[in-house]
Amino acid sequence: MQKRHSNTGLLVALLVIGSWVTSIILLMRWQVNFANPLLYVFILVQMHLYTGLFITAHDAMHGTVSSNKTLNNLAGYLSTLLYASFWYPKLYTKHHQHHNHVHTTDDPDYHEGNFIQWYVRFIRNYLSIWQIVVMAVLFNILKIWIPQPNLLLFWVAPSLLSTVQLFYFGTYLPHKGEHNNKHQARSQSRNHLLAFLSCYFFGYHYEHHDSPGTPWWKLWKEPAGPSN
Repeated sequence: MQKRHSNTGLLVALLVIGSWVTSIILLMRWQVNFANPLLYVFILVQMHLYTGLFITAHDAMHGTVSSNKTLNNLAGYLSTLLYASFWYPKLYTKHHQHHNHVHTTDDPDYHEGNFIQWYVRFIRNYLSIWQIVVMAVLFNILKIWIPQPNLLLFWVAPSLLSTVQLFYFGTYLPHKGEHNNKHQARSQSRNHLLAFLSCYFFGYHYEHHDSPGTPWWKLWKEPAGPSN
């Protein structure tokens, strides 16, 4: 049974989405200079905000953004579309399939191969041709007004990098190998700052499976599960 929360979750979701929107608007106007170290800082910040979009959508899949179902799902749709034109209902179905069949052949997020093989399968499992077409069309429209380097460095690259971040900390590390527990998962060592910076506390993965109704910003309060 899922826990019910106040609309604090909606405020957190709006903060994440608003931060992404503000950041990307400002960065589309920023003068790219490869000698400026801030360029690489901004790419990492934007990557982290992209990851935040996906984590917000993930919380919506568990109904923890808002107790109002319409607002909750709206946050999910908006976050996945902004992230990379993902279709929220498809992600919703696959994610709950992961929870219901974790570490089995019916788990869309699990693979017995190495990191690269698993990552490729992970991406192929969620990416669709129409997404690629939509993103390509958007890119070619946006470059009419926005310098192409800005689009590549702050729109395309951070989105791609965040898929690695999400996969590594939210899927590969928690589920690789064998596990002697009911959730077939492990968590990263307890360090709340690193846990937030790495994947919005989603590295506390056993805790998430043990309490899927807990939003990301409360996961650090959950009792610690088996760690790496």
